[in-house]
Amino acid sequence: MNKTLVVATLVMILALSACDSYDYSRADQVLPLQVSLADPSWGGFVIPEGQQCRKFGGNGATPRLLVSGIPEGSNAVIVAFSDRSWFLMNRGGHGMIGLWTGYSRSSVEIPSVAGESFELPSGLFIEQPHQGGRGEPGAYLPPCSGGRGHRYVAEVMAVHKGTGDEPTWLLAEGEVSLGRY
Repeated sequence: MNKTLVVATLVMILALSACDSYDYSRADQVLPLQVSLADPSWGGFVIPEGQQCRKFGGNGATPRLLVSGIPEGSNAVIVAFSDRSWFLMNRGGHGMIGLWTGYSRSSVEIPSVAGESFELPSGLFIEQPHQGGRGEPGAYLPPCSGGRGHRYVAEVMAVHKGTGDEPTWLLAEGEVSLGRY
């Protein structure tokens, strides 16, 4: 492969990774969500021991999340688990999980989801399975960088999820740090 083709390919990959990968229409005013970790073992600075992928000796699961500030018109909350340090796993690369909320809930607790599995607690759905090649297939891939200090986050979105040809509307968003691994 010649050098020009390699450079052009890298530029294209970086440009595409900077694009918004969420296929949601944005409301005129996207409101802020308040998101916090509900599990005391998750402090947001370091991924807790054992919460990494199986490849690196863990049996990880998502932390429980508290979400408030959900605006009227939302019928679901979607959480995109991301590795901010690796562009291929950013923007929901570790999986996207949704919770049906109905139209009248202003706050929810999103339960923990086992990593590297398609089994979900009641009321949850898979928006996008994880995109990682290191772990077993599933809805969520726990941190799997091998302890290289990658930064993991949960991006949380309150949406009006359309049916059929209707678009999904992003109404509010927030983010919480999961920690580094």
